[in-house]
Amino acid sequence: MSFLVPAYNESATIEAVLDAVWALDLDKQIVVVNDGSTDGTGQLADRWSEGREGVVIVHQANRGKGAAVRAAIPHADGEISVIQDADLEYDPADVPALIEPIERGLADVVYGSRLSGGRPQRAYLFWHLLGNRFLSLLTNVLYNTTLSDMETGYKAFRTEVLSSLDLRQDDFGIEPEITAKLCKRKLRMYELPIAYYGRTYAEGKKITWRDGFKAIRVLIGVRLFD
Repeated sequence: MSFLVPAYNESATIEAVLDAVWALDLDKQIVVVNDGSTDGTGQLADRWSEGREGVVIVHQANRGKGAAVRAAIPHADGEISVIQDADLEYDPADVPALIEPIERGLADVVYGSRLSGGRPQRAYLFWHLLGNRFLSLLTNVLYNTTLSDMETGYKAFRTEVLSSLDLRQDDFGIEPEITAKLCKRKLRMYELPIAYYGRTYAEGKKITWRDGFKAIRVLIGVRLFD
């Protein structure tokens, strides 16, 4: 297992996330990319990694989540890779179930769906929910698939599949870009319900409505021109 952890100004949660990942009973590697944080996130990650094998810390100038994910991919040496946000919205305890279809040889990619029910979900931000449902519907129309949550931050891959994607987006556009390019290749994609402990903007949430419009452009652009 390789956990790819993009992090930007997550000093309040980065250590708790890394502790939760480290506690999992998995043969794992952790790759943290500090994307130009100004709040001490990078220093906390460096300190946390001391004395722990299988932990890689990468520091780079702030370029966005997509750039951080792309910077992490070349360091991944596990057979399976999971993108793990550093903000505690996603629970690492869901990862063993998330990767199980890949371990069984049934899936190339598994998405953790926040919108399929069955797991704890924080109730808030109606327009955020509506936007996610619209983007998933658009994805399904453009790529003839049935994803319920294309924007989920929890995605598990066979590492060779993730490494083979020609990813170019630097910001939150990485989410629709990954989805579009996976769907276009008609890989074996599965979904599983996951818990979601969403943050408000006051609590540090960073994605905005502008990223929704960017997602539309990326989905259509990959479908028509990539």
